[in-house]
Amino acid sequence: MGIYPEKTIIQKETCTTMFIAALFTIARTWKQPKCPSTDEWIKKLWYICTMVYYSAIKRNEIRSFVEMWMGLETVIQSEVSQKEKNKYHMLTHIYRI
Repeated sequence: MGIYPEKTIIQKETCTTMFIAALFTIARTWKQPKCPSTDEWIKKLWYICTMVYYSAIKRNEIRSFVEMWMGLETVIQSEVSQKEKNKYHMLTHIYRI
């Protein structure tokens, strides 16, 4: 009939390049896992503590809640102080103090 060319022309380099470009585009649009920000972490922690507090009020167990909160506060303070120590050590290492 003559509607198809006698030789099929395949451009491998063009197809490969377009395929790789498509893969990178798809990979960029995927929802990649991310670490929660400090703000999100604090909001979740606040929500959990609030729910524990209200459930303690409901059960008349305020004392155990306060003890738990004080323990949590100690842990958070020790984590913050450890971060400050690490930052100080990094600065002394960087500036060779």
